[in-house]
Amino acid sequence: MKVLLLNLALAILAIGFLPSCSFFQPATSVADAQSKRETAKPAQAAWLRSLWSSANGPQVDGFLPAQVDLAVKASASTLPVDRHGRPTYHSESVRHRFVRTTSYSHQENEAGAEGRLNAMGTTLKYGRVRSAAADWSRYPVGTAFRIKGLPHVYVVDDYGRSLAGTNTIDIYHPTLKLMRKWATRDVEINVIRWGSWEQSANLLRGRTKYAHCAMMYYATLAKIRRQRVVQAAQRDAANPSL
Repeated sequence: MKVLLLNLALAILAIGFLPSCSFFQPATSVADAQSKRETAKPAQAAWLRSLWSSANGPQVDGFLPAQVDLAVKASASTLPVDRHGRPTYHSESVRHRFVRTTSYSHQENEAGAEGRLNAMGTTLKYGRVRSAAADWSRYPVGTAFRIKGLPHVYVVDDYGRSLAGTNTIDIYHPTLKLMRKWATRDVEINVIRWGSWEQSANLLRGRTKYAHCAMMYYATLAKIRRQRVVQAAQRDAANPSL
């Protein structure tokens, strides 16, 4: 009888011990693992989204441009380059362009620059519409464009000595901190409206005592003459003499 009671006690202890073993808990382990995977999914998705946005879209703070499209770079690789190694576009029909940009601010107090005035004598803009400087014989005054990844419209209303003879566009910023944050960047622009070569020439005509203005002025005149020749040829082709 004692032996029977002892065996019964051992059996009860064994039954109580078995559920605590991991081998006898497959359902609980699977559920836990599945719960951990479900918890990790949102974090993983956020991480993947951050990788995608940083590689293909505008920056998080909305200040810096998106990456240049590879097709735009490829199409520019066959063009002649300026002294900075950036492409020179001869046709105004090419509106998506690979461009080197720099940054400037009126707070630099550069010699010859009068406060926050641009080369047209108006106030430099920094809002939904923003000011930019360029060689006016390449981007005439009034040229409007967008930078990929940014919501603003930029208008060429200024020029600079170091920009003459180059394809660089200088982006205006009102503070030195923002200017330094932009620094020098290769961007993709989309020209949405070309400015006026005639207005550029008229503004530059009285400033040819400055070497960079003279360079832009005569280059602009040459472009105007070429356009007139092309327009005359087109008129002649449309109205052939009998």
